[in-house]
Amino acid sequence: MGLFGRRAPRTLPDTVQQPTPTEPAESASARLWSDGFGRVGTRSLQILAVVAVVAVAGYVGTRLTLVVIPVLIALVLAAAISPLVSLLRRRGLPSMLATWIALLALVALLSAIVWLVVRAVVNQWDELQAQALDGFDSLQTYVQDLPFDISDEQIASVRDAAVGLLQSDAVGSGALAGVSQTADFVAGFFIMIVVLFFFLKDGPAMWEFLLRPFEGHRYERGRRVGAATISTLGGYVRGTAIVALVDAVGIGIGLAIVGVPLVIPLSVLVFLLAFIPLVGATVAGILAALVTLVAVGPVEALIVVAIVIVVNQLEGDFLQPVVMGRTLRLHPLVILFALTAGTVLVGITGAVLAVPIAASIWRAIQVWDGPDLPARFARQKRAETV
Repeated sequence: MGLFGRRAPRTLPDTVQQPTPTEPAESASARLWSDGFGRVGTRSLQILAVVAVVAVAGYVGTRLTLVVIPVLIALVLAAAISPLVSLLRRRGLPSMLATWIALLALVALLSAIVWLVVRAVVNQWDELQAQALDGFDSLQTYVQDLPFDISDEQIASVRDAAVGLLQSDAVGSGALAGVSQTADFVAGFFIMIVVLFFFLKDGPAMWEFLLRPFEGHRYERGRRVGAATISTLGGYVRGTAIVALVDAVGIGIGLAIVGVPLVIPLSVLVFLLAFIPLVGATVAGILAALVTLVAVGPVEALIVVAIVIVVNQLEGDFLQPVVMGRTLRLHPLVILFALTAGTVLVGITGAVLAVPIAASIWRAIQVWDGPDLPARFARQKRAETV
């Protein structure tokens, strides 16, 4: 056969199949997504999808704060006082009666705290206003000996601003009354009370209803996660309340001895701010020292600072490890991130709720695959040495 002659076509064995026209394109697409950049792109798309879902959920939650926040507060309070309801039920009380007793006790406690604050502020506001103005006049004398110059005009400007603030209608009992009478506050409070009642009365039944679609190990996982979440929330609130009460009593006694006005409101403020980890005690101490500085004097303010430091050290080194135990097993950096996110999204309420919610989520992860078996991604894979 010549050089340019046609050869007979080769026949492939029956076992070898001709590639379809689409196979080269499919293999190229597979290779495109299977290399390093492809895997990074796939993971990036997945992360963006998760972030989008979280962002939408967060946006909806911030738009529905009138419902979401009361429900979250009710859940935290229900976790805190559910042991009282269980105790009353074990003593033979009907479920409805036990729920009403616990709920009314909580409402009475919250009402007493608000009444004490409002009453003390109304009775002592004029005295605090006069002492604060005198304190600013004394401060002008003290700053003259500082190593840097502060002009009389600057001090006078600060004093005029303080006078305008103290004498305005937006401060004092009028501001407290205005806040307490807003429609959102009243509506949120009643929503919280109603939801709290049903959480206390039918909480376990509600959780069982939500677990109906699951069976086997998924059902057991749901029970573990629910029990761990409620236990963490309740332990955090009860432990923080005990620590906050000790802080408030200790600092309040110190303020009374020094002669600071508004001892009861400042003590209640210390109690409330103690529910904000890391920064709450510091903010409360700063406020107490500032009130003492402008109302009594700089020496007494230093004494108050020393009292706050001593009380906080005793609470952090001795009381909190005993009372809180291992309830809040979060790194301080995680607590700081949770506080920042909660404050940005919801304000002061978010700062209070962010940390116990974060602790509950972490506790749920710790029991995800068993009572002492965390989720796979959270398990220790190797000896971790630092």
